[in-house]
Amino acid sequence: MILNAENVDKSFGRKKAVDGVSLNIKAGTIHGLLGSNGAGKTTFMKVLSGIYKADKGTVRYDTHNVFENTDVKSDLMFIHDIPYFFRGARLSDMARFYRSMYPNFSDKRFNQLAEHFKLSPKVQLSSLSKGMKRQASFILAFSSRPKVMLLDEPFDGLDPIIRRQVKNIMLQDIANHNMTVIASSHNLREMEDLCDSVSIMHHGKLLFHRELSDIKGTHCKLQMAFKTLPDASFYKDLGVVQQSVKGRIVTCIIKGDLEHIEEKVTKYNPLMYDILPLTLEEIFAYEMGEQGYEISNIIVE
Repeated sequence: MILNAENVDKSFGRKKAVDGVSLNIKAGTIHGLLGSNGAGKTTFMKVLSGIYKADKGTVRYDTHNVFENTDVKSDLMFIHDIPYFFRGARLSDMARFYRSMYPNFSDKRFNQLAEHFKLSPKVQLSSLSKGMKRQASFILAFSSRPKVMLLDEPFDGLDPIIRRQVKNIMLQDIANHNMTVIASSHNLREMEDLCDSVSIMHHGKLLFHRELSDIKGTHCKLQMAFKTLPDASFYKDLGVVQQSVKGRIVTCIIKGDLEHIEEKVTKYNPLMYDILPLTLEEIFAYEMGEQGYEISNIIVE
């Protein structure tokens, strides 16, 4: 299912939580929706999942509106950052409910996942820790085989081993069943390893939306040491968009034709040089700086 959100607004009283956001997500990919707490990510996710109705704009999956559309919602799964279960429910009770809501629910998969994560179907969910409740949410979600999974801070409370297992299952479903994942987070490092595309929300607005492959194919970081520092023509020749100098060490962000970077650098006789990929944080620092924003004010709380 391909997601298309156009000019979405959502307000609560005088507070506009989502302000004119448009977003397109391809099927079979992972999209990271980034921003600090209060940026509007959770509200936007609830609009995308049809929990909230947009005050303005549209949300469509394969041209079908999501709000109050049971046919579309039966293929969507939203996992909130605080897992919710019916009072007094066991895992098997919640499985019975999910089975009634999601036509692709697999009992075989439910039993396999419950055994894999060592959670008895008879366990009282209210007695579990936050991390165990989140595991239970993923068991129910993966058993439902949705076409689109929307995750709000999905890995909070999971230990590193369980976190890795959940990611592996998610990636298998994307590869084998063309599932689409939209995950909100303020953890740049985690999203960098997972996502095909990313966007940044700030004060309800979408500031940035890029395919990571596009960015990494046109940007790199270059670290060099010189006996004598180069003049301005060096930076222009290499297509440098940002640089810093500490003693004889020059660090640059290069944008443009990366194929001949090494050939160009060696013309200036550096003592040493290293061509490195940019981290997601470095990409954002550059891109947001171009728009006049300080990335630490947007992602870091």
